[in-house]
Amino acid sequence: MSPIVLIPARLAATRLPNKPLADIAGLPLIVRVLRQAERADIGPVAVAAGDPEIVAAVQGAGGRAVLTDPALPSGSDRVRAALEALDPEARHDVVVNLQGDIPFIDPGAVRACAELLRVQPDCDIGTLAVQNASPADAANPDVVKAVLSLAEPPTRGRALYFTRSPPFGEGPFWHHQGVYAYRREALVRFTAAPPSPLERREKLEQLRALELGLSIWAAVIAEAPAEVNNPADLAAARALAERLR
Repeated sequence: MSPIVLIPARLAATRLPNKPLADIAGLPLIVRVLRQAERADIGPVAVAAGDPEIVAAVQGAGGRAVLTDPALPSGSDRVRAALEALDPEARHDVVVNLQGDIPFIDPGAVRACAELLRVQPDCDIGTLAVQNASPADAANPDVVKAVLSLAEPPTRGRALYFTRSPPFGEGPFWHHQGVYAYRREALVRFTAAPPSPLERREKLEQLRALELGLSIWAAVIAEAPAEVNNPADLAAARALAERLR
């Protein structure tokens, strides 16, 4: 298995414009994500950038970035474009799509996501999930719920469905984390397909993969990585970075 980690990023964001370049204790957000991916030490890391300013920031910090078409519709499409530019010889058979707004992602979580493709031969796409029992999160459509069939030991499970709706019944549920590890052929098949009916209904692109018949497994991690989506998140990330200095 030969993974490559690609981090899609673009400046256009309605809730936090220029988010990838936001300063967090002296480093741009996108560079902090890059550093955590490098610490995972599973393969080369690059940023799939939608804007030249992001390329400049990454390269200025000694990282690798490739400029992709800003009109691409999703991060997954940006990752595939970067993959074809960086690895036309197809040396890498696993592609990790790491969100560009999780500056403190545990490198171990990145490794666990990719490891699913090694330990589960039937897994086409690996992802992450966290157990959650919050009634507020259960009712929140912005919190994506994964319906998992857990294996033994229950540190991973096959994903049966993903939804924004509240889970039925009482008890914990699985909060999906949007980090993916694709077998290369699965990424190509996924990005070549149009949005599926369930994807359009739930506004969740991973449902396209399930409707294509691709198998998704989730590694269960202890804690959800903090995302930066709005000014309040950015303030919290800056405060955490200062505490970690």
